[in-house]
Amino acid sequence: MPRVRPEDLRSHRWFGGDPASIEHTGHALQAGFSREEFEGHPVIGIINTWSDMNPCHAHLRGRAEAVKRGVWQVGGFPVELPAMSLGEGFVKPSTMLYRNFLAMETEELLRCHPIDAVVLLGGCDKTTPGLLMGAISMDLPAIYCPAGFTMAAEFRGERFGSGTGAFRWAKELVAGNLRLEDWQTIEQKTWSSPGTCNTMGTASTMTALAEVLGLSLTGASSIPAMESRGNALAAAAGRRIVEMAWEDIKPSDILTTASFHNAARVSVALGGSTNAAIHLIALARRAGADFDLDAFDAIGREIPVLANVQPSGEYLMPDFANAGGLPALITRLREHLDLECKTVGGTTLGESVAAAKVENEDVIRSFDDPVATLALAVLRGNLAPDGCVIKPSAASDELQTHRGRAVVFEDAADLAARIHDPDLEVDATSVLVLRNAGPLGGP
Repeated sequence: MPRVRPEDLRSHRWFGGDPASIEHTGHALQAGFSREEFEGHPVIGIINTWSDMNPCHAHLRGRAEAVKRGVWQVGGFPVELPAMSLGEGFVKPSTMLYRNFLAMETEELLRCHPIDAVVLLGGCDKTTPGLLMGAISMDLPAIYCPAGFTMAAEFRGERFGSGTGAFRWAKELVAGNLRLEDWQTIEQKTWSSPGTCNTMGTASTMTALAEVLGLSLTGASSIPAMESRGNALAAAAGRRIVEMAWEDIKPSDILTTASFHNAARVSVALGGSTNAAIHLIALARRAGADFDLDAFDAIGREIPVLANVQPSGEYLMPDFANAGGLPALITRLREHLDLECKTVGGTTLGESVAAAKVENEDVIRSFDDPVATLALAVLRGNLAPDGCVIKPSAASDELQTHRGRAVVFEDAADLAARIHDPDLEVDATSVLVLRNAGPLGGP
């Protein structure tokens, strides 16, 4: 592939030797670097969403160092840039409110600095789409490197997922069926290491879709946070991003309408988060791809759930990874995907999973034995005239068609004040409605 010349690098505008650029060169020297390290070398940004307020990303400082190691190995010049970290556990009223802020921050960090290419470090729910949206808009060579998922928890001999299982135990506590001491044990175990939730929630879904879109190295989304392979992959991303800077391979060279249809099909097969619809559409708009909610709806009706992972299934992300992970799942979908789509690894999607195989048939099912036949459905009506997304595969059968009395809460404060009131007029058939908690009413 043709390589750009050093003088064609974007960073040459800063470090090209023009006497007028003394401030740029002088400050690089002030930082303790020699001009041999940065002049004529690709400057690789590492946008890191590490934060003390986001334990899912607690290990990303180490990941950034691994990326730097890889960049140095092949003659690049790495620079780390901190960015907003959207930790689901602490951010109120919702991380969704801040996704676009992170997208803007990512884009502008890249625009205003002498960056030739970038490695993006994230993982927690809205962090992935936020980083990718900004990188797509800026359109510099980019690789997304996910945080990985937390370890599996166990209580009373039962493994349970962070989020899915914890909320179930919370209900048992409120109902008086669980001792406070036991609840505190569950609190300690639910997220027992750095990393994102170990169920197929938004974090696991979006990191998988980043890989399907071709923006991560193969297998990146199936590595637990605390495995040494995570740092090895980060170093590989560092080496590869330098090559991409010289080759000038940008998101616009990788992302197509077919890429987004691939991602939607994989999302459905994963039993992925309904948030994937929101984020994929936003990413497609940034990329100029033809993909909308109607496309997601049609795909949701043709692809069954194949990943037997909570909340739609029985297992957790460590089990999914051991069964072959995302590359193995993609092999189940060969006939339904455009395998000629490109990836940051320099291969096609099909080539990237050529050696993958399913190691556990119960964790990664076949079309003949799916977990569920319907993973996602788009509904429209007076409550959602523009459409809303539900996940039938994670709902009880009796709720697929349901009629009940509506119990309405005016806002989050009203819900908090009344939900545990013994005199609340509610029964097992009631439908709870929370008003004024969306993009307009919530903030």
